[in-house]
Amino acid sequence: MPHAVNVKGVAVDPETRCFHYHSEIDRIAIKFYCCGEYFPCFECHQTVGCGTHQVWPKEKFTEKAVLCGSCGNELSIEDYLECASSCPNCAAAFNSGCSLHKHLYFE
Repeated sequence: MPHAVNVKGVAVDPETRCFHYHSEIDRIAIKFYCCGEYFPCFECHQTVGCGTHQVWPKEKFTEKAVLCGSCGNELSIEDYLECASSCPNCAAAFNSGCSLHKHLYFE
Protein backbone atom coordinates (compact mmCIF):
# COMPACT_ATOMS: atom_id res chain seq x y z
CA MET A 1 0.00 0.00 0.00
CA PRO A 2 1.48 3.37 -0.95
CA HIS A 3 2.18 5.66 1.96
CA ALA A 4 0.15 8.88 2.26
CA VAL A 5 3.04 10.79 3.83
CA ASN A 6 5.54 12.51 1.53
CA VAL A 7 8.91 10.76 1.82
CA LYS A 8 11.86 12.61 0.33
CA GLY A 9 15.00 10.91 -0.88
CA VAL A 10 16.83 9.35 -3.80
CA ALA A 11 14.79 6.90 -5.92
CA VAL A 12 12.15 6.29 -3.19
CA ASP A 13 9.70 3.50 -4.01
CA PRO A 14 6.09 3.14 -2.73
CA GLU A 15 7.28 1.22 0.38
CA THR A 16 9.94 3.84 1.25
CA ARG A 17 12.95 1.90 -0.05
CA CYS A 18 15.62 4.14 -1.56
CA PHE A 19 18.76 4.10 -3.66
CA HIS A 20 20.88 3.37 -0.57
CA TYR A 21 18.70 0.76 1.19
CA HIS A 22 16.42 -1.29 -1.06
CA SER A 23 16.11 -4.85 0.23
CA GLU A 24 12.68 -6.37 0.81
CA ILE A 25 12.80 -5.44 4.52
CA ASP A 26 13.94 -1.83 4.04
CA ARG A 27 10.49 -0.38 4.49
CA ILE A 28 10.58 2.41 7.05
CA ALA A 29 11.10 6.14 6.78
CA ILE A 30 12.16 8.40 9.61
CA LYS A 31 10.97 11.92 10.25
CA PHE A 32 14.08 13.96 10.89
CA TYR A 33 13.94 16.11 13.99
CA CYS A 34 15.77 19.00 12.33
CA CYS A 35 13.32 19.55 9.45
CA GLY A 36 10.21 17.49 10.25
CA GLU A 37 10.44 15.71 6.88
CA TYR A 38 10.43 11.96 6.27
CA PHE A 39 13.43 10.29 4.59
CA PRO A 40 14.20 6.58 4.07
CA CYS A 41 17.72 6.95 5.47
CA PHE A 42 20.39 9.31 6.76
CA GLU A 43 22.15 9.22 3.39
CA CYS A 44 19.04 10.50 1.60
CA HIS A 45 18.78 13.24 4.23
CA GLN A 46 22.43 14.17 3.64
CA THR A 47 21.81 14.30 -0.12
CA VAL A 48 18.48 16.16 -0.37
CA GLY A 49 17.67 17.15 3.23
CA CYS A 50 17.82 20.38 5.19
CA GLY A 51 21.56 20.45 5.83
CA THR A 52 21.16 20.95 9.60
CA HIS A 53 21.08 17.35 10.89
CA GLN A 54 19.79 16.93 14.45
CA VAL A 55 18.74 13.77 16.33
CA TRP A 56 15.52 13.31 18.28
CA PRO A 57 15.98 14.11 21.99
CA LYS A 58 14.87 11.38 24.43
CA GLU A 59 12.13 13.56 25.88
CA LYS A 60 10.38 13.56 22.47
CA PHE A 61 10.39 9.77 21.93
CA THR A 62 6.59 9.69 22.34
CA GLU A 63 6.18 11.64 19.07
CA LYS A 64 5.30 9.84 15.86
CA ALA A 65 8.43 9.85 13.74
CA VAL A 66 8.72 6.45 12.02
CA LEU A 67 6.62 5.43 9.03
CA CYS A 68 5.92 1.84 8.02
CA GLY A 69 6.31 1.74 4.25
CA SER A 70 4.02 -1.27 4.03
CA CYS A 71 0.84 0.00 5.69
CA GLY A 72 1.53 3.71 6.23
CA ASN A 73 1.22 3.46 10.02
CA GLU A 74 3.16 6.12 11.90
CA LEU A 75 4.92 4.84 15.01
CA SER A 76 6.24 6.82 17.93
CA ILE A 77 9.98 6.51 18.41
CA GLU A 78 9.30 4.50 21.58
CA ASP A 79 7.04 2.10 19.67
CA TYR A 80 9.63 1.70 16.93
CA LEU A 81 12.48 1.03 19.34
CA GLU A 82 10.36 -1.61 21.11
CA CYS A 83 8.76 -3.27 18.06
CA ALA A 84 11.34 -6.07 17.52
CA SER A 85 11.80 -5.13 13.84
CA SER A 86 8.23 -5.55 12.66
CA CYS A 87 5.30 -3.20 12.29
CA PRO A 88 2.91 -3.44 15.24
CA ASN A 89 0.05 -2.59 12.87
CA CYS A 90 0.59 -4.92 9.88
CA ALA A 91 3.44 -7.22 11.04
CA ALA A 92 5.63 -6.34 8.03
CA ALA A 93 9.28 -7.08 8.76
CA PHE A 94 11.67 -4.15 9.21
CA ASN A 95 15.42 -4.35 8.69
CA SER A 96 16.90 -5.17 12.09
CA GLY A 97 20.21 -3.76 10.83
CA CYS A 98 18.71 -0.27 11.09
CA SER A 99 19.52 -0.44 14.81
CA LEU A 100 23.18 0.00 13.85
CA HIS A 101 22.29 3.52 12.70
CA LYS A 102 19.88 4.58 15.46
CA HIS A 103 22.46 7.03 16.87
CA LEU A 104 22.06 8.99 13.61
CA TYR A 105 18.36 9.54 14.33
CA PHE A 106 17.74 9.24 18.06
CA GLU A 107 19.55 10.46 21.18
